[in-house]
Amino acid sequence: TSCCVAVFNNDYLFIQNGTLLSFHCVSRCSVPRLKQTVVGCLPVLYWLPRYSIWEYGMPDLISGISVGIMHLPQGMAYALLASVPPVFGLYTSFYPPLVYFFFGSSRHISIGTFTVLSIMVGSVTERLAPDSNFFIINGTNVTDSRRESFLFVSIQLVLGMVQFGFVGTYLSEPLVRAYTTAASAHAVVAQLKYIFGLSPARFSGPLSMIYTLVEVCSLLPKTHLPTLTVSSVSIIVLIAAKEINAAFGKKLPVPIPVELLTIVVGTLISYYITLHSSYNISVVGEIPSGLTMPSIPDRKIFGDVIKDAFALAVVGYAISISLGKTFALKHGYRVDTNQELVALGLSNMVGGFFQCFSVCSSILYSDTTMTMSQDRKYTVPLQMAGVSAAVIVLVTVLKLGPLFQQLPKAVLSAIVCVNLKGMFKQYYDVIMLWRTNRVDLVIWLVTYVSTLLFNLDMGLGASIAFALLTIVLRTQHPQYSILGQVPGTELYMDLETHKEVPLLTTVNILC
Repeated sequence: TSCCVAVFNNDYLFIQNGTLLSFHCVSRCSVPRLKQTVVGCLPVLYWLPRYSIWEYGMPDLISGISVGIMHLPQGMAYALLASVPPVFGLYTSFYPPLVYFFFGSSRHISIGTFTVLSIMVGSVTERLAPDSNFFIINGTNVTDSRRESFLFVSIQLVLGMVQFGFVGTYLSEPLVRAYTTAASAHAVVAQLKYIFGLSPARFSGPLSMIYTLVEVCSLLPKTHLPTLTVSSVSIIVLIAAKEINAAFGKKLPVPIPVELLTIVVGTLISYYITLHSSYNISVVGEIPSGLTMPSIPDRKIFGDVIKDAFALAVVGYAISISLGKTFALKHGYRVDTNQELVALGLSNMVGGFFQCFSVCSSILYSDTTMTMSQDRKYTVPLQMAGVSAAVIVLVTVLKLGPLFQQLPKAVLSAIVCVNLKGMFKQYYDVIMLWRTNRVDLVIWLVTYVSTLLFNLDMGLGASIAFALLTIVLRTQHPQYSILGQVPGTELYMDLETHKEVPLLTTVNILC
């Protein structure tokens, strides 16, 4: 008599002489499995009970205050990129981080406004809405950005639910870095009209960035000198202060909040010198205090923005998961790629109800949080710092927002341009890839050029298609070597280059 036990998908089958004797099912709805599923969907339930307020509370509070101070100027500045009123940048810095607190699986990611996503949103809102509605709180630009963001999060949620996280494998680092570099060039061109005080015509579609650049150059003789002066002084001050932070950062208890100081000083000077009325310098204008009531975005133009929303979903996920994997590899843990898709989708969905535009993980915010908490153990996530930062933004929205109504838009544009310095350092990738991997270099160049010429959505599609083509070509023509063993040693050499090494008779070794 023979008896065996077969295990299939955690179910036990008892078999004797080929006959099924009994079947024991480990219920997939058992309490442990249910608990595991719930914790997988809500990672906060895993780490929050282990959180020590006495050990981590003060460091997270200090980190949150530092990041919150950074959220204020950058939120308003990146709202300028997204072509919506600056107050919506503050909303965007408040709601999504709170949602990510509950659903995010990365221990180090801090989400918020990001250059690339902001310029992608802005390219769509400017295409669909006139410039005259730019700073109207309930204007067309605001409505369009909400529709696009809402559709964007719907796509992210669906992709997460169907386990689409594997797509991150095909978004190689050269592709992502080249894409963000080209998007930064789009961002700078978009800010030139605020830097020089010009009113160029709007262009959309392929080559729109080239047309805009030509238009701005043709209008340079009409540069508004007071605006250019404000922009130039702001850029010089920001660069100098950031260099001081970089040089003496380890000796300072906290980094100098140069962007916030620039905004405060710029607002005070504008108010007391009356830059808007006396020198015709464009200012931010009305910033209402308080939070907005939630509302459902109109679905009328979903068809017009679905292509852009899909590009937003893929780019936002690629940036977030690449940053999350970097931190996870450094500190020895894993990031759930599908859960990150769901977390980003839910963060942006809640934001879509409250007039927020699209967000993803921010390298600057995440690095700041890690720097301020560098002595702690990373078994407990740093998400509490994100809550502290959101509280700082909330206080500003409720009480301090109207104080920035006289802030020149040129100051915000200067902040955007200076913050792109790190992105432009990625041009050095060309030299590095030339020395290490020519195929990745071609992917980088094709991605960069196609994104510059075809805009962000079409450029992304062309880049992914080309990257997949290179994968297909490399798998069709793989390079391998047959190894032979050097007699009397444990060394194995390539038979092609070492003719004297004999071929193994029992097994072939390929590499």
